[in-house]
Amino acid sequence: MGFDITKIANFILYMLEKDVQFINQKKVSTLLFLVDYENLQKNGEKIFADDYIKEKRAPTPKIMQEIFTIIENNEDLDEEDEMLFLIRELLEYIDIETISKKTHTELRFIKVEEEFDSSLFEKEELDTIRKIVKKYKDTSPRNIANDTFQIELVRTTLQGEAII
Repeated sequence: MGFDITKIANFILYMLEKDVQFINQKKVSTLLFLVDYENLQKNGEKIFADDYIKEKRAPTPKIMQEIFTIIENNEDLDEEDEMLFLIRELLEYIDIETISKKTHTELRFIKVEEEFDSSLFEKEELDTIRKIVKKYKDTSPRNIANDTFQIELVRTTLQGEAII
């Protein structure tokens, strides 16, 4: 199974519909890791099929981090660039507002007309998503990131290396 931006967009829609607090690119990234890690442990495969790299503060999804960086920096892409296709697909489901803060840029996700489509996911995948979102619904991105370092695989992976 390859990287699935449609599933990621629907995962974000699910969080918006469940009124998850503090949804920004850091929380989305960390929850993507936790969902994929949990599903890999229980069901033998990742849901979103991104690769996760150990960074100083948290595991980071390789492709989604690139997409978020392009959006944050408002980069111009060639029409043939695969990232442009992925960003357009993402924006079919959600709007993304860029908010400039003193020390960083934050992405805020906004629901548009699309509804969460549970048919994109297997029952086991939905169970994993519901479990992780329920557990971290009101948790700050920093505290969720801190929780990832409770996972032995995260702790033992060298910074800059792939975790899963």
